Amino acid sequence: MIDTNAVIDYLGEKLPTSRMSFWGNVIDIIPNISVITKIKLLGFNAAGEHYQTLIDFVNDAVVLDLTSNVVTASIDIRKNQKTKLPDAIIAATGVVYGLKLITRNIADFKNIPGLDLINPWEL
Repeated sequence: MIDTNAVIDYLGEKLPTSRMSFWGNVIDIIPNISVITKIKLLGFNAAGEHYQTLIDFVNDAVVLDLTSNVVTASIDIRKNQKTKLPDAIIAATGVVYGLKLITRNIADFKNIPGLDLINPWEL
């Protein structure tokens, strides 16, 4: 599952070339994103062609919606960790679906039990 910052880094070609090949493999498979990532990406104030790139990415991704299991896991994360609500939902989505989270913001998620992290900058 891909976090918002990682999507923006990839689409903006901000990652070193050596890491872009990793992304090619991730993107070639249908990427998973949380509904929160969809909201954040499409709520981003981007110019026309850049906004269309975001729309195309979201349309090509599997958007994992809020389910009762994700809500329950989000509540548990919020109770037990000092986590912002959007990050708690993203983390809970990863935990519930058994997905690794690709994110640059390791510090925001590192203490969440059951969530495996991949930092695309440190591959």
